[in-house]
Amino acid sequence: MESRSSHSAALSPSRIKDFHNCPLKFRYRMVDQLPEPPSTAALRGTIIHAVLEHIFDVEPHERTEARAQAALADEWTAHVNKHPQALDLFSGSDECNEWLDSARPLLSAYFQVENPQFLQPIGREQYVRTQLPSGVAIHGFIDRLDEAPNGALRVVDYKSGKSPSPRFQDDYLFQMRFYATALYYHSGRLPARTQLIFLKDARVLTYDPTEFDIQSLGAEVDQAWHEIKASLLARSFAPTPNKLCDWCAFKAFCPAFGGTEPPIPQERIHYVLTVDAPADRPTDEPAQAA
Repeated sequence: MESRSSHSAALSPSRIKDFHNCPLKFRYRMVDQLPEPPSTAALRGTIIHAVLEHIFDVEPHERTEARAQAALADEWTAHVNKHPQALDLFSGSDECNEWLDSARPLLSAYFQVENPQFLQPIGREQYVRTQLPSGVAIHGFIDRLDEAPNGALRVVDYKSGKSPSPRFQDDYLFQMRFYATALYYHSGRLPARTQLIFLKDARVLTYDPTEFDIQSLGAEVDQAWHEIKASLLARSFAPTPNKLCDWCAFKAFCPAFGGTEPPIPQERIHYVLTVDAPADRPTDEPAQAA
């Protein structure tokens, strides 16, 4: 199925998760797009992803752990050159160096799980955007896409945290099914396997999607969009206090904690409503990540 113009909005697994956890958090992230303070943990994940993406730039025999460890400082330097404000997260060079060293065990863990010398991805940091049969637009970035000699596809995603216990795997399984569905409607090919690599404890969570997963995931996303659209049209996003509130960047704007909601930007409401806009409907909104 052809994807529509990138000038309309699309749903990602993260934003759907936000809405299910707390509609107000979804509003602040996708509708208002309020800024969030950066974190050293997220930044570390960004640098590790860059190392694992570019390790495949070199010849197979050069894809060693030593090469990856050496590339860590280079990727950090490249990031700082583009985003010098990243240095503001650290009080000085000692703290920065200690933080950078904390990424090294995670890179080592990757090499306990895989040997990149025997892999040749057909996609890295691949942006996929498409539509469900209902017309709802979905999108996301796939960290790595592998193709076996028999043509079977594998979707691989890196996680810098530790693997979840079985009772907390649902969110990760939803993400894997979402990526499989996006790839299916984007390319017409059903991945044989989806795989999450957790670098904190060198564990792998795999899920082999089926045609039923594609249909059921589509129905879940359609239902989520139905609820999101109702909130958009009503201009109402209720807060849902939960165990994640202590880490939420928007507590100052949350009525559940004595905060006051700012006015909803009307132009952003109109933009997010283009999630299910017809592919040929024009929009004046610029392309934005959602």
